[in-house]
Amino acid sequence: MEKLKNIWYKQSDKLRFLFVGGFNAGISYLIYMIFVYILGEKYYQISLALAWALSSVVSFTTQRKLVFNSDGNLIKQYLNCCITWFFSYLINAIILWAFVDRLKLNVYWAQIFATICSAIFTYIIFKLIIFKVRK
Repeated sequence: MEKLKNIWYKQSDKLRFLFVGGFNAGISYLIYMIFVYILGEKYYQISLALAWALSSVVSFTTQRKLVFNSDGNLIKQYLNCCITWFFSYLINAIILWAFVDRLKLNVYWAQIFATICSAIFTYIIFKLIIFKVRK
């Protein structure tokens, strides 16, 4: 197990973020699809909010340990993540709205594109601010 851990952390954080972020995005997207199915496509923004709320704990845990290997103040990092996710959520919601209501894309495809855009924003904030390695 230790050997595997060493191999994992020798990879760049960008590559780790891609794998872990892909997993997290998949979980969030699955939750989004379930809520769209239950509530209907008309309520895609509510589905988005519910998916983000439910998947945030998984995302925080995996990003903190598997991507940035952080052992900083748990509460402070989580609160900072919540602030970041708020802005990331807004970016996602605006892009999703533009794709669905303006460009008339399907709500499922639109969310895939919106997730990619918000993931880039989240990575930058996590890397530069929240899980920044202090020297």
